[in-house]
Amino acid sequence: MELQLKDFTHFLLVEKGLAQNTIVSYERDLKSYIAFLQKNEGLTSLKDVQRIQIVRFLETLKEQGKSAKTLARHVASIRAFHQFLLREKVADQDPSVHIDTPRLERSLPKVLSMGEVERLLDFPKEHDHYGLRDKAMLELLYATGIRVSELIGLDIGDAHLSMGFIRCIGKGNKERIIPLGSKATDAIQKYLDEGRPQFVSKKYKDEALFLNHHGRRLTRQGFWKILKRLTQEAGIEKDLTPHTLRHSFATHLLENGADLRAVQEMLGHADISTTQIYTHVTKLRLKDVYTQFHPRA
Repeated sequence: MELQLKDFTHFLLVEKGLAQNTIVSYERDLKSYIAFLQKNEGLTSLKDVQRIQIVRFLETLKEQGKSAKTLARHVASIRAFHQFLLREKVADQDPSVHIDTPRLERSLPKVLSMGEVERLLDFPKEHDHYGLRDKAMLELLYATGIRVSELIGLDIGDAHLSMGFIRCIGKGNKERIIPLGSKATDAIQKYLDEGRPQFVSKKYKDEALFLNHHGRRLTRQGFWKILKRLTQEAGIEKDLTPHTLRHSFATHLLENGADLRAVQEMLGHADISTTQIYTHVTKLRLKDVYTQFHPRA
């Protein structure tokens, strides 16, 4: 079973071109699934899996208190895996065909107000190379709405500051060209001139745009720690995630009259329905403003 899982992850990487984080997620879900089939169901071959065994596995996850979102992700992983096994003729039937995906309640993304964004972006002090880097990263995230994985994946050559855009590689290895505002451009240029050279290590020759104190590419975890610290120091009480600036970018664009298709393109959403959730956020914010300021509200 482990060999088929290895073949499947290779298929996801080479043929489907999925991001490494997505593949790791599939692999983690399927390892727990295979362990259940072996230990609880006594199976030694994936071609012997029946629908009832998948149902039992999902019921076990429910008993463990897993959320509907986690269950839905497991169902998607199992379904993709069994479709792969059927296509590769490892199995002659797909037991996941009639497995229902749990219905998800779509939660609205948390966003910052314009005032909170200004406070956060202005907080990193450009007195040293750390402040210059942190300022450039925050300005870039809010200016473009790119994902944190895309931010840390940027190389120096991806920032075309004189032309006012960045090039990033998103989900599914898809390339996007996103315009940059003047404030973000200035912050990145200042970081490149005065900040980044102090991060560069003689030992490592890393082409990453944003480096850590070792002179290596900054990690997701590293950025998350920086964001948490800056949020606390700036006195912002909202529970921020690395995606909060991305959500705020999209919401503020739509509030100011941006075209939904243009926002979809900049965010790199394959389906416009994913982008449409931000229209619900803007409507809620308009309702709050109306309630607060209309004399007869």
